[in-house]
Amino acid sequence: MAEGIQYHRVLLKVSGEALAGDAHRGLDFNVIGEVCEVVKRCVEAGVQIGVVVGGGNFWRGLKDGGDRMQRVRADHMGMLATVINALAVADTLEQHGVPARVMTAIDMPRIAEPYIRDKAIRHLEKGRVVVFGCGTGNPYFSTDTGAVLKAVEIDADAILLAKNIDGVYSADPAKDPTAVKFDRISFDEVLARRLGVMDSTATSLAMDNHMPILVFALKDPENIYRVVKGERVGTLVTD
Repeated sequence: MAEGIQYHRVLLKVSGEALAGDAHRGLDFNVIGEVCEVVKRCVEAGVQIGVVVGGGNFWRGLKDGGDRMQRVRADHMGMLATVINALAVADTLEQHGVPARVMTAIDMPRIAEPYIRDKAIRHLEKGRVVVFGCGTGNPYFSTDTGAVLKAVEIDADAILLAKNIDGVYSADPAKDPTAVKFDRISFDEVLARRLGVMDSTATSLAMDNHMPILVFALKDPENIYRVVKGERVGTLVTD
């Protein structure tokens, strides 16, 4: 492993909206390419990386389905959206010379490998990036919860939560100019103040399993590399 790398194995969570770039819908391959180029540098430095992608650039079950659809079906559509994103990310990684595997929590063997923990870890140990699709594979659970679950299962050192905002604030900085950014905050405070870093299920799961979360802006993909090197970027959510 390259000198100065702090995290040996990480779970990178990227929202679907972030993959859409300024268009906010669909896929922006310039953005995806920039992210994959930084992921490549991390892999070359010896970091093992799993990736969980959201699906909000195509469909958000609860938001888009609303009261117009049965919730389970709407959530299944969201899971399929994450698979579209996972395939796009894996393909772009391979175009950048990074071996990648897509694993899904719902079996679709003609498209991706079924998720098996030991096989996922074997891929990581061989220097492959594993892109996880379908969240937890269950309705009513977000891809944030899926990211925490996968991070815990693969024994990640931390979750890298790449968002459209550069950290955790005391309030929404777009609405409240007095909002203060935290360099470090506890899970208990995030939950008590309902700060919305992740949904409460995901945050509680991370807290119960002592899984640190590093929240930072994906607008500058270089932040991914800075974080694995241990630089102070964004906000650290921990015990």
